[in-house]
Amino acid sequence: MSTPPLASGPQGPAALRPLLDTVLDALDGGRTARGGPLPAGGPAAVAARMRDALGETLPDEGDPHALHTLVHALAEGSADPADPLCTAHLHCPPLAVAAAADLAASALNPSLDSWDQAPAASALEALVTRDLAREAGLADAVVTTGGTESNQLALLLARETHPGLRLVCGANAHHSLPRAAWLLGLPDPVVVPAPTGTLDPAALHTALTGLGGPRGSVLVAATAGTTDAGLIDPLPEIAGLCAAHGARLHIDAAHGGSLLFSDRHRDKLTGLEAAHTVTLDLHKLGWQPLAAGILAVRHPRDLAVLDRRADYLNADDDTEAGLPDLLGRSLRTSRRPDILKIAVTLRTLGRRGLATLVDQVCARAREFADLIHHHPGFDLHDRPTISTVLFRPSGACDEAVAAARRTLLTGGRAVLGRARLGDRLWLKATLLNPAVRPDDLAALLKLVEGSTPR
Repeated sequence: MSTPPLASGPQGPAALRPLLDTVLDALDGGRTARGGPLPAGGPAAVAARMRDALGETLPDEGDPHALHTLVHALAEGSADPADPLCTAHLHCPPLAVAAAADLAASALNPSLDSWDQAPAASALEALVTRDLAREAGLADAVVTTGGTESNQLALLLARETHPGLRLVCGANAHHSLPRAAWLLGLPDPVVVPAPTGTLDPAALHTALTGLGGPRGSVLVAATAGTTDAGLIDPLPEIAGLCAAHGARLHIDAAHGGSLLFSDRHRDKLTGLEAAHTVTLDLHKLGWQPLAAGILAVRHPRDLAVLDRRADYLNADDDTEAGLPDLLGRSLRTSRRPDILKIAVTLRTLGRRGLATLVDQVCARAREFADLIHHHPGFDLHDRPTISTVLFRPSGACDEAVAAARRTLLTGGRAVLGRARLGDRLWLKATLLNPAVRPDDLAALLKLVEGSTPR
């Protein structure tokens, strides 16, 4: 048996070209077979189809058609974030140019745990992360797998800088923050009320006054783009309270951070520059394939706590001789060059191109809110802050709202999220597809109306 072709090296491009045709054909065939935003039939039916496509996981003899078969099955059984009726989550349709860059990263396969595995990628990462940090008003940044890792890393940096750390966060904070406190052995967080969906500054002042302690022993986590409704905490007021009480400030802007690219919307993030750490996540409102997280820091010295020595990766004499030390840039050892797709996107679209995409999805959300507001059969929770719209059929009980969502999911007709605010269950549409049009939004409402039990 001959050696299978490699993705890189002299023969790599020639080996990949016919395989790319196979993948593209399978993606198109799977999408056609699916026929909607997600597969019909529910979990059992999808699992059965995938089981049939896989067959024996490790057969004695290989199958030359496995690439086409499994990619087709995956495409047929996937939720398609590019479908205008797929709006449940912060799950963006990735840009084609970003996906193409991701292919190059996979083929070259640099690992960013030592310079000799990733000479160019390590240089690119250092340049791009620093520039992204400056966009947020901070000094440096590291690449993460997303918001969860960024939030965990922010708490770790704070804990190592200030032993005895206590986390204070709003009731609206992302679940990864209290989980990070648990993972790091910190006390249970102090949870501040968020009665309108955003952290209450008066309640925060009370909490900080009651905690006391030395400067920096408290970390306040604010949110710029909540998961449920895309709301932004009052960042300038929170930053002022942190300064007055000597508290460290972390801002989870995994959802809303890309508003920085838009002249029309960046003012919503005023106060971001006051944070010690900021979570950004470009596989949400940045149209990147997973994963594309960033943690920006005000003081690069805070990252020194990540430094580790491993002679085979960053021997002292190599570092002294000028080889960059990459182990202190992540909690992970082996990691892929996710910065490439980000850099390609930033350079290809530029600030204006990214701003256009941000402005488009925010405008679609406002249009959808207007449509709901003027429809007698629906209730609108509030005007969107970013691109998330909460709504529900008028007069329907929570059980009927939940049932309508599941009916659409299992039928493969629409993907809507759910959020509980104000003791009521709401349907959630997070619009991240700039190609969505008004008639798509009207069709989504019609589907919900026809699927709600009466």
